[in-house]
Amino acid sequence: MDVEKLFDLNQNIEGVLIYNGGETSNDPSFFYFTQLARGLFESSYVFLTRKNLKVITSQLEAETAKSEDLDVEVFSSGKQKDELLKEVTKSTTFIGINYSGLSYADFLSLKEKLPDKEFIDVGDSISSLRQVKSDREITKLKEAARIVSVVGDEIPGMLKEGMTEGELAAKVNYEMMKNGASSTSFDTIAAFGPDAAEPHFSGGSRKLKKGDVVLVDFGAKYQRYCSDMTRTYFFGKPDKEMQEMYEVVFSSQDAGFKAIKSGENGKVVDAASRKVIDSSKFKGKFIHSLGHGVGLNVHDHPALGPQSDFFLKENMVVTVEPGVYVPKRGGVRIEDDVIVTKGGCQIITSASRELQIV
Repeated sequence: MDVEKLFDLNQNIEGVLIYNGGETSNDPSFFYFTQLARGLFESSYVFLTRKNLKVITSQLEAETAKSEDLDVEVFSSGKQKDELLKEVTKSTTFIGINYSGLSYADFLSLKEKLPDKEFIDVGDSISSLRQVKSDREITKLKEAARIVSVVGDEIPGMLKEGMTEGELAAKVNYEMMKNGASSTSFDTIAAFGPDAAEPHFSGGSRKLKKGDVVLVDFGAKYQRYCSDMTRTYFFGKPDKEMQEMYEVVFSSQDAGFKAIKSGENGKVVDAASRKVIDSSKFKGKFIHSLGHGVGLNVHDHPALGPQSDFFLKENMVVTVEPGVYVPKRGGVRIEDDVIVTKGGCQIITSASRELQIV
């Protein structure tokens, strides 16, 4: 993690304090700086200076933190936690915090505990750092991508007439865990027939029948890092329009891949992919952005969209996911994760993208 750069971007700060409140105010930046792959670390702090990183955590997480060779202070009560916080920050006055990672209640509590400190929002700088992945992060992202790729190639064998969408989602989740995922990146989407026309479908009661399109959007977490992949299959031979829809989306994704490179504007990439769909009979049926960043969050940052002025950098990891959606008929989306390179991109999800009829 390029901590020095964070201080270079914010030269008026003497330290950075990240609070991970827990279930209701989890800040992934805590895990970005510590790279802790296990544990919850609720109500824990990480305090950074240019030369040091210190973790303040409870006895519940002490052994986990120490196993990563981190500088750790352990508390056994709320009072002791507050005393440790004052001690580690005593030599600093101007402290950077991540406003977007704090609840308002936690922010007020922090001000009460450290009334002599000046807090400065460094959230945008942290977000900028997190967009470009380190070698260590890329290794984890590639493993998360490998897991979904293995499962993607297994999905055609899972499809059985009469199964429900929820049943398929459960099978996909099981196989991800079986292949090494620590959890899913998000709630798996399995959509049959007309349900595939809803990009963020949730439900799961429709039963699979011959002639249905099957859209599955799923992701695995590996050591907290996410993957995100979508594949569309056909349960029985599709009609001519659905097959044409698949071919158009496939070509649109290829155009997106070819447009990606370090220094390119994300909206230019989006436009290259969108042009393929809008030049077909499905014009106007691509109703979302082409892609987003992937990292500790499955939607790590904006990346490829018609409205966002976002310049790609080497070692960013983004999705490329064009789709066509026709209400009451169905939809097709194909999504892959790619690493931005100097002259193009490296696709790290490898499940077959070819049209598959089961």
